[in-house]
Amino acid sequence: MTGNDADSCEAPDVLRRIVHIDMDAFYASVEQRDNPDLRGRPVAVGGSRERGVVAAASYEARRFGVRSAMPSVTARRKCPDLIFVPPRFDTYRAISLQIRRIFAGYTPLIEPLSLDEAYLDVTENLRGIASATEVAQRIRAEIKAETALTASAGVSYNKFLAKLASDQNKPDGLFVITPRMGAAFVEALPVGRFHGIGPATAAKMNRLGIATGLDLRTRTLPFLQEHFGKAGTFYYWISRGIDRRPVQPNRIRKSIGNEDTFDTDLFTPGEARDALRPLIEKLWRHCEANNIRGRTITLKVKYADFQQITRSHTLPAAVDTQVTISQTVDSLLAPLFPTPKGIRLLGVTLSSLGDVHEAPEAPRQLALPIF
Repeated sequence: MTGNDADSCEAPDVLRRIVHIDMDAFYASVEQRDNPDLRGRPVAVGGSRERGVVAAASYEARRFGVRSAMPSVTARRKCPDLIFVPPRFDTYRAISLQIRRIFAGYTPLIEPLSLDEAYLDVTENLRGIASATEVAQRIRAEIKAETALTASAGVSYNKFLAKLASDQNKPDGLFVITPRMGAAFVEALPVGRFHGIGPATAAKMNRLGIATGLDLRTRTLPFLQEHFGKAGTFYYWISRGIDRRPVQPNRIRKSIGNEDTFDTDLFTPGEARDALRPLIEKLWRHCEANNIRGRTITLKVKYADFQQITRSHTLPAAVDTQVTISQTVDSLLAPLFPTPKGIRLLGVTLSSLGDVHEAPEAPRQLALPIF
């Protein structure tokens, strides 16, 4: 990094007003909204069978330690009164579109992260509202009025801090991190709370004596790059409350895929191929419906002992038929047999996607933000 680059990055990033909206326990809240018998009770959206996984947990369930991605048997052990509800993804997607339309009434600069959260750049919003906090309050009120669901919001001058802020007063809360607060707010946080730093990275940082944002800030850029590669540069700047990533309205999706966990382990190639067929069909339907093509096909396998492997193949040209996906998956699957242990999960992913467009640059902002 040159001296000029460093100078430009170190300049306080105070020209933007970013809002991060995060729906509260979205899937579980939808189920509680639509079924009054579930309100106030611990609910898990997901499969209740022995091999099921929790997709989402209500706040009542979270008090017992139930979390998303937790095996259902573990969740049931933590909360014996837990009520399992099968997911209704079509319903969640429809409500997500409702919420997206509310966002669009304020700004075209919307970067969805999932069905239940998004970044919005409201620096020059469509309503001409000077205060980003007021924008966030109005959006939350409209979401509640239209969907009977609650959303939490974070407001700040960059994406990293807006995301942190939205976690502060959950559920149904709002928190603002102003430019004057940014660096001090970051330095007091454990690194495990930073968006973009997962459990494994946080553990590695802890081994290096980095427990808080302040500890992270004391490390030099070369030190962080040596231990964390390119991500080290990102960590260096966010420890100073600096994040210049724009809100990207047309964020490029890197991959699409499906996976399934089975009630009984699979041991033969025939069983595995039969299990993969509906996953491949669903993947191809999505490709056709959205005019998406890709070149890299990845097979994911999780064994009965939870060992997980992936096998990938990149084709010289974009996939043009479902048959091509099936044949490639078969070629990746065949060398895995015979297998001495059963297979509990299979997944298929398509990446190196094409027929998507680069996100436009966020417009240059001229006015200082009002929070």
